[in-house]
Amino acid sequence: MPSLSSSFANQLLIALPTLADPGFARTVALICQHDDDGAMGVVVNRASDFTLGEVLRQMGIASDDPELVEQRVLAGGPVHPERGFVLHDGASTWDSTLAVAADLSVTTSRDILEAIASGEGPANATVALGCAGWGAGQLEFELTENSWLTAPVRQEILFSLPLDQRWQAAAGEIGVDLMRIAGHVGHA
Repeated sequence: MPSLSSSFANQLLIALPTLADPGFARTVALICQHDDDGAMGVVVNRASDFTLGEVLRQMGIASDDPELVEQRVLAGGPVHPERGFVLHDGASTWDSTLAVAADLSVTTSRDILEAIASGEGPANATVALGCAGWGAGQLEFELTENSWLTAPVRQEILFSLPLDQRWQAAAGEIGVDLMRIAGHVGHA
C-alpha cells in the first residue's frame, strides 16, 4: 500500500487541457480510494441525463421534495454506470460506506437514498451514476504524462458550486488558471 504521502485518496484530480480522452476532458474527480491495486474516484462536474427523481422512481423510492427530485445526477465515470455513488458529509452510518476523510464519504447502499428522499439524509450529498477507475500504477503514470493535476478537497466544490465552475475552481485551489495552459504538449 502506498504511504500516506503518496496516496491520492481525498484529493481532487483535475484534467489538464492536454488530456485527449473525451471521457475525461475538463473533468474533476474526487479520488475516494488509492492503494497498490489502483484508484477509484467519482467525477464531480459532469451532469448525467437523469434527475434524482428519475433514479428514485426507478428504485421505488418516493420523495415529496420538488427541489430534490429535480436535482441533476452526475455522470461519475465509465465504470459501473448503472450503480449509484453518493458523496456526502457527516457520519458514516449507512450500510455500504467508504470513508474518504473524517467528514467525507462515498456510500453505495439504498438506505442513504431512502434517507435523502425522506429529508433525513446528510446535510450535503451528491449522487453520481458510475465511477472512474485506474489500475495499479495507472494513475501515477498519467500524472507523469501531464494529464492531471491534484488539489486538496474543498466541500464547496463538491456540493455547492455550479458544475461548470468546478474545473477552474478546483485548479484555483493550487493557484492554477487552466485557461492560461496550452491544450497541447510540446517537446524541446
